[in-house]
Amino acid sequence: MSTAFEPLSFEPGYRRVASAIAARILDRTLRDGDPLPSEVELAAQFAVNRSTVREALRELESSNLVARRRGTKRMVVSRPAATQVAGRVGHALALNDVTVREVWETMALLEPPTAEAAARHATPQAVAAIRAAVAAYAADHATAHAAVAGVAEFFRAVAAASGNRVLPLTQEPLLLLLAAALEVIIDRAPPARERIAAAQRHVLAAIEARDAETARRWMAKHVRDFRRGFEISGIDLNTPVPAPAAA
Repeated sequence: MSTAFEPLSFEPGYRRVASAIAARILDRTLRDGDPLPSEVELAAQFAVNRSTVREALRELESSNLVARRRGTKRMVVSRPAATQVAGRVGHALALNDVTVREVWETMALLEPPTAEAAARHATPQAVAAIRAAVAAYAADHATAHAAVAGVAEFFRAVAAASGNRVLPLTQEPLLLLLAAALEVIIDRAPPARERIAAAQRHVLAAIEARDAETARRWMAKHVRDFRRGFEISGIDLNTPVPAPAAA
């Protein structure tokens, strides 16, 4: 009895070069800011044409793994910014038709323990950043755009204060997806602006007091209010979320 094998997939040379360089970046052999060899040197090392190397570098640059050093053609290793990562994840989630309900449920799971962690671990500088976000929202939430931006900055400041760098990266795609729906809520539900401001003040006070349980409880209440806002505004929770705007 013969065994059938699948045909081998063809991978262009430039992609194999890009994969080899990416592997060195991802295993930390090459660190952020490290210069790559020149195109000529890379072509010699990989035994490929210079055009193949150039195409590989373009692919790595589009993935934000390398960047061109200012004033030179030399490429250096770079670290994708959180917003770049979030944009790609946000687009993937939107293309998979995730709903308002799913985004809200994930926020409800993520944000209360994040606030609890912030109450336990926030540095004075991190608390000051939350305080600034709360003050900024209180000073400017007249337009829907300003209000949504203030909501997002508050959540970001609390996540940053948690001391866990995974949390902001996990949170950011959700904030991007939530933004459009929040603008509708704030315009259709007049009390929403002041309820948001009050919740932010309570979460801040709990974090300042190092009261983790109260911080968690108020953040849970804050996120629950968003669902109520969706319902008041007539937004079907099973509506797919729109994709975030391209960066």
